[in-house]
Amino acid sequence: MNPKALLRYLPTLAIFTVAIVIATLLWQHYMNSPWTRDGRIKANIISVAPDVSGPVVEVLVRDNQFVHKGDVLLRIDSARYKLALAQAEATLAGLRTQVSLRKREAARRANLAAEVITAENRDSAVTQADAATSQYDAAVATRDIAQLNLDRTEVHAPADGWITNLEVHPGDYASSGHALMAVIDSHSFWAYGYFEETKLPLLKEGDPVDIQLISGPTLKGHVESVTRGITDRDNTPGQQLLANVNPTFSWVRLAQRIPVRIHIDQVPDGVLLSSGMTCTVVVKPARK
Repeated sequence: MNPKALLRYLPTLAIFTVAIVIATLLWQHYMNSPWTRDGRIKANIISVAPDVSGPVVEVLVRDNQFVHKGDVLLRIDSARYKLALAQAEATLAGLRTQVSLRKREAARRANLAAEVITAENRDSAVTQADAATSQYDAAVATRDIAQLNLDRTEVHAPADGWITNLEVHPGDYASSGHALMAVIDSHSFWAYGYFEETKLPLLKEGDPVDIQLISGPTLKGHVESVTRGITDRDNTPGQQLLANVNPTFSWVRLAQRIPVRIHIDQVPDGVLLSSGMTCTVVVKPARK
């Protein structure tokens, strides 16, 4: 072949070769590398509910405020619980006197001669003293419960974090066990990467991870664990708890996405994390 003609084809051949190399690298990256755009930032969201019922007299926080563990979030009217505690303490004082009386009677009868008192009366006095002691112990428990209910009229923050979904105001009636707000635990952030099942063999626990937020910053982390089960939509239990297998089968099978929990090791300064943010998760398999 004429060298001049060959020189005309060299640029085309070079461009074609470079395109093949780039296509191969992109194929390896997109198809054979453990990464996914389907990632979410997660955190522990703690529902805060009062342990006792009553009118709310004071709310000391606002929505999205940062609080520390133990901070008072709200107060419930405590008048009823103070009266219950006073009643329990009065009952306890009366039973304390009764226990002292019964014990003195049992001791006095125990020292009497057999000609003066029968064994039956002596045993009866001991039994009455034991019964009074049991009633006293029950009254102590009742008093402690009354004190606990009074203490629980103040609702405290269960962890360091941010108040969210605040749905209570002074004057509202708070019901025991009904959530009034939530606290997003500031020490519990992690990431979930939803990886195709075909990519799971490419990663393992402990592999380093880059977590790129859609807003730009990149966090550092590592693979913490892989979920061991997801819902099987094609095999739901029937009315008699038998397998309800879908009779149709799609020849085009899409790979299921399995949640992989990513522990966040490092967050750049000034980066704001919010539960529910989207991110790209790129696993860098550790090499021997």
